[in-house]
Amino acid sequence: QVQLVESGGGLVQAGGSLRLSCAASGRTFSSYAMGWFRQAPGKEREFVAAIDWSGNIIYYADSVKGRFTISRDNAKNTVSLQMNSLKPEDTAVYYCAANIASVILSTRRYEYDYWGQGTQVTVSS
Repeated sequence: QVQLVESGGGLVQAGGSLRLSCAASGRTFSSYAMGWFRQAPGKEREFVAAIDWSGNIIYYADSVKGRFTISRDNAKNTVSLQMNSLKPEDTAVYYCAANIASVILSTRRYEYDYWGQGTQVTVSS
């Protein structure tokens, strides 16, 4: 079992920045990959970013590439998402997720085994 708790969401103006954090517990954090997903009202949950256990392999959705940065601190059991140059279309509930079983870093939400409760990010125009 893995427990995930997100923090850091909020309201920000377009062009601003936010930093999301996700604290993990329950299993050896450095043994599994982590991802961030988001879900806007009326839309499906979509991939944002993923990082492998070592932090050496990282994927981003095209929509956030160059603006968002995912990172992890295995000593502190945390994964973060630095979001810069935010746009109104980034408004969503953001979820962190743990991919325990797969040996290949995935962007598919159904391959993630554990999810946090989500944190709201609202970007005003």
